[in-house]
Amino acid sequence: MTGHSGGAERNSAAEAEADEERAVAQALALVGRQAPPGTEPRSDARAGAREASGADPAADPWGAPGSEPRPSDRASDRSRDRPQPPDPDLDPDPDPDLDPDPARPDPAASPRHVDPIASPRPADPLASPRRASSTASAHRAGPNSPDHVESSPVPDRDRPAPHHRPHTRATPWGEARAIAARAGRAVAPRTVRLPLDQALGQVLAEPLAALTDLPSFDTSAMDGWAVAGPGPWTIRGNEGILAGHATLTPLPDGDAIRIATGARIPADVTAVIRSEHAHADEAKGLLHAQRQVDPGQDIRPRGQECRSGDQLLPAGTLVTPAVLGLAAAAGYDELPARPRPRVDVLVLGDELLTAGLPHDGLIRDALGPMIGPWLRALGAEVSAPRRLGDDAEALQQALTGSEADLIVTTGGTAAGPVDHVHPVLARIGAELLIDGVAVRPGHPMLLARLAAGGPYLVGLPGNPLAAVSGLLTLAEPLLSGLAGRTPEDPYRVAIRDDVHGHPHDTRLVPVVHCTSGAPGPASGSSTRRDNTGTGAGTDHVVPLHYNGPAMLRGVAAADGLAVVEPGGVRSGTEVEILDLPWAPATPWTEGCFT
Repeated sequence: MTGHSGGAERNSAAEAEADEERAVAQALALVGRQAPPGTEPRSDARAGAREASGADPAADPWGAPGSEPRPSDRASDRSRDRPQPPDPDLDPDPDPDLDPDPARPDPAASPRHVDPIASPRPADPLASPRRASSTASAHRAGPNSPDHVESSPVPDRDRPAPHHRPHTRATPWGEARAIAARAGRAVAPRTVRLPLDQALGQVLAEPLAALTDLPSFDTSAMDGWAVAGPGPWTIRGNEGILAGHATLTPLPDGDAIRIATGARIPADVTAVIRSEHAHADEAKGLLHAQRQVDPGQDIRPRGQECRSGDQLLPAGTLVTPAVLGLAAAAGYDELPARPRPRVDVLVLGDELLTAGLPHDGLIRDALGPMIGPWLRALGAEVSAPRRLGDDAEALQQALTGSEADLIVTTGGTAAGPVDHVHPVLARIGAELLIDGVAVRPGHPMLLARLAAGGPYLVGLPGNPLAAVSGLLTLAEPLLSGLAGRTPEDPYRVAIRDDVHGHPHDTRLVPVVHCTSGAPGPASGSSTRRDNTGTGAGTDHVVPLHYNGPAMLRGVAAADGLAVVEPGGVRSGTEVEILDLPWAPATPWTEGCFT
């Protein structure tokens, strides 16, 4: 009996092992990923992470490529991806964007991907967009092989099949911004000439060169007396020189004449004496200086600011009110400018409401009201948002019929059953410049070129803070390049608290600038950076609460986003800061919201 019992146990163990292998194989087939022969089976990067943490990779077919984890998975996703348990006060919302990269499904429905980096890379079998079909792999692998897959796996009947597209290497965050900026600069520039009263907020298409000397003639810097030679000086009756009036004859030596600020200096004048520094003896008709008089004092010489032909500002300068004043002073009636980039905004998703309270599974559209004004703050000319729902044909018509320089879509960039952006881009022959960025939130953002020379498309994730991440990562540098703006140098500021990070990806965290001596703003200061580019105009930044990918509460109180490198940062570490487009013009008036 013992021998029979031992044999039965062995048979039972063998059957259990075979059942487990079949379950793993079915899960692999469901997510569409085959491991090379001789390797451990893995369905996708998410499954690999679960294997590393001891979880069963075959237990959840919802780990489909590009899909969001179920709510029940998010807590385990969060603890898996962060090196230490996060403070729930710093990040109260579980972050589905902290998942590792999705799987690499079938390339049949994917747009062409163009690697914008010139230097070739060695082939990476795990990053290859092409793979054998599940059936072919099953034929090659024996029934006892870890790669063996049943030829007809049981389908997941609880969920529509996702779109399949090849996995590409997630572009590092800094590299993605550089690619977007280069893409914008690659478009042939256009130039328009605008009257000064229409040029505010535009970008100079050409260097601004002085058309005249500034000032154009010697002028008085103060109200007072123009004098010639040593004093005391004889006052010339009731005469005086006003700004804008013709120049009198040369002033004789020993004479003084009243002069107004900005008036042209007569020839042979030695200096201007301010009214408060002189005493006029009306009875004797003499002027006495009450302080030492130096030759040339309070006279603005011709060409003091610039000479005709001097370059005042480079091309790419944003036209501010001060630039308009300088241009007018230098003789300009109109300015050569780069036209504002034209942007169309397409809001995707059947679940979105434009008014009222959420109900019956429907939610308010937060991105439609936010994206347009944000893009305008970045200098774009933005059309009213178009709400297309989850309609692939409507999306294709909108893309092929757009006359914009840039199209921005919200949502639909993953591989869910109604995520149509990738299939439509493939159908119209678009080129993917970036397909996924190693940043959290916002990993599934993309950048595509619809035709040679543009227009471009920036696909933003549907989660609101993830969309903000996409705006700052791809849309802002792309628009800067399209507009011909000179990019600002990055700056760094110390962060006050420890900030946990993703193991491999950059994190963008909403922050507010503060000073250590008070809970509120820096006294008398409304700038985030000094002229050294180090952010020395402020003491530190404080990371804000409510920074999950679906949250806007944190960024609404922020004036910038901190760039947190993989692994996180300790309190006191200097981090790069991305200013929000309206932040440099907004004084700190409400203190630090944490």
